[in-house]
Amino acid sequence: MTPLLPTSAATVFFDGTFSTPRLAHPEGVAVHADGSVWAGTENGDLVRVAPDGSAVEPLGSTDGFLLGLAFDGAGNCYACDLRHAAIFRYDARSGALDRFASGGIVVPNYPVVDEARGHLYVSDSFDFNRPGGGIYRYDLATGEGGLWTSEEMQFANGMAMAPDGSGLFVVESTAAALSFVPIGPDGAAGPRRRVVGGLDVVPDGVLVLPGGDLIVSMYEPSRLYRWSERSGLELLIEDRQATVLAHPTNVALLPDGHLVTANLGRWHLSKVDLSGLE
Repeated sequence: MTPLLPTSAATVFFDGTFSTPRLAHPEGVAVHADGSVWAGTENGDLVRVAPDGSAVEPLGSTDGFLLGLAFDGAGNCYACDLRHAAIFRYDARSGALDRFASGGIVVPNYPVVDEARGHLYVSDSFDFNRPGGGIYRYDLATGEGGLWTSEEMQFANGMAMAPDGSGLFVVESTAAALSFVPIGPDGAAGPRRRVVGGLDVVPDGVLVLPGGDLIVSMYEPSRLYRWSERSGLELLIEDRQATVLAHPTNVALLPDGHLVTANLGRWHLSKVDLSGLE
């Protein structure tokens, strides 16, 4: 499969190799309403990178290992923590980073905010070698909640809400697939369906573009796919040397239309210029 974009379309957005704090193997990345890029590290550091990638500032630390990030409309940031098996919330007003929810989740991986329904959905990866977990749902006001789905998943990972709010796209990493879990009229999880398979070897994150196309980031090999109803699965870009795109995990959209990716394999964030797409 020939990539739609050359490798040169990916560049380093922010190099945190020697920054303070160091951007140590970032997995989570999210774009704030002000254009800044927030990321989490293997040390539990939550950091804010300036919109132009010129500087970084620390916002707090869980002393854990941060995975996926998501914002609500008030600018609060929800961060999944592997070490603590919990979701933390950074309060936009106070600047405090505190434990928000757990509710039995084993490996909280990625959060999705659903303010229309007052919920936070979080994927539980459970175990890389056996099915389990699924998607947890928590009350945005209280943090109370528990397992929402009834079907075991194969390392539920990155997620994204459908544009019409009808359900969640969820990456199942060890199934090398992207699935969809509908949200019923009563708020219950419907039976999941397979959207696309064959995402060899380990897909990680998913993003819905404004036009409805999906971007799937691959932890292994270091590449991004685009999927749409009209064209199916297309290889968007790859980095065979895994240096600029270095095991990309989560992906987000910058205000200028570029993609920004976290790179669990290195110490930087990358951006991908999509202007060369038809």
